[in-house]
Amino acid sequence: MPHHRHIFRTAVAALALAGAGAAAAQTAAPTQKKIYCWDEGGRRVCGDALPASAVDRARTEINVRSGIPTKQVDRALTEAERSVAEVAAETARRQAEAEALQKRRDLAMVESYLTEADLRRAYGERTALLDETLKASRLGLSNLRLSLLSLLRQAGDLELAESPVPRKLIDSIRRQHGELLRQQQILLAQEADRAELERELADSVQRYRAMRQDSGAPAAAPAATAPTPAG
Repeated sequence: MPHHRHIFRTAVAALALAGAGAAAAQTAAPTQKKIYCWDEGGRRVCGDALPASAVDRARTEINVRSGIPTKQVDRALTEAERSVAEVAAETARRQAEAEALQKRRDLAMVESYLTEADLRRAYGERTALLDETLKASRLGLSNLRLSLLSLLRQAGDLELAESPVPRKLIDSIRRQHGELLRQQQILLAQEADRAELERELADSVQRYRAMRQDSGAPAAAPAATAPTPAG
């Protein structure tokens, strides 16, 4: 009989401890109820539940027990605003990628050229090739103009003599004129490439100097003057 009493007292004690533990848990972690406040038609509205009509509105969430705001939620973006934000994020991402790529190129440039003179020499080779191309294009344009002028004189002499201008001559004049216009556009593009190469060289030299200075490298040797554009 004493053994049974011992078991009964142990069971009662265990139940008491379990009840005390549950009560302590409820006291330690009460449900954190919230009050939601939002603007509706220029009027501030608060409630303990957020209606569907207010889900996308800007709102403040307040702890019921402390009365202290715990969260500020911005209003949901419109479709147009989301599109603008996505474009801005993509632009920022591409810019960051471009900057990282430029940084890698700058490092490679410093590793490839021991001195500024070496860098300028490399650009000088590209410049010389472009200058030769420009020279050939200008010569070709000059020849095209002379050829077109010759054809126009032939047509003019025939008209002055009140003779019909042959269709073959008219077609040749049109072809020569079209080719002249095409070659002029090519020359303009080549001249733009030449000017861009000059800008690229100036930018590369500036970045090269900055990278060498940041790395603590010794001063570069005096740089040679860049070739002048071909006339």
